[in-house]
Amino acid sequence: MRYFANLTAGRIILWCYLIWYLFFTARYFDPSRALWLTSLGLSGIIGIALLISTWTGKGALGGWQTFRLFLMPFCVSSFSALVKGRGFTLVFSPSVRENLIALGCCAAFCAFVAGMKLGRRS
Repeated sequence: MRYFANLTAGRIILWCYLIWYLFFTARYFDPSRALWLTSLGLSGIIGIALLISTWTGKGALGGWQTFRLFLMPFCVSSFSALVKGRGFTLVFSPSVRENLIALGCCAAFCAFVAGMKLGRRS
């Protein structure tokens, strides 16, 4: 719980990105092996490029930072493939209801984090 109480605004946003991705991935899941292997391959290629671009020679990135460099391209490529041809605009579903549910999940997470932060101060 301490982890959530200490989240920065930037990390809260990253968690909300993940929640949005997971909601729509669950909603539009496709078991196609090709889709997931392509996303994994792109993740590897782009993740390595991002890793190279962040390398300064002064030391390695932390494990979670490195993981995110590979996770984000995986999420972007798989999300794109899952929602292709379904009427999405950017990352928004044509269904207002779906968008509101996903937004509600993000809001619930933010409320949870706020509660953890308030509890830490008490």
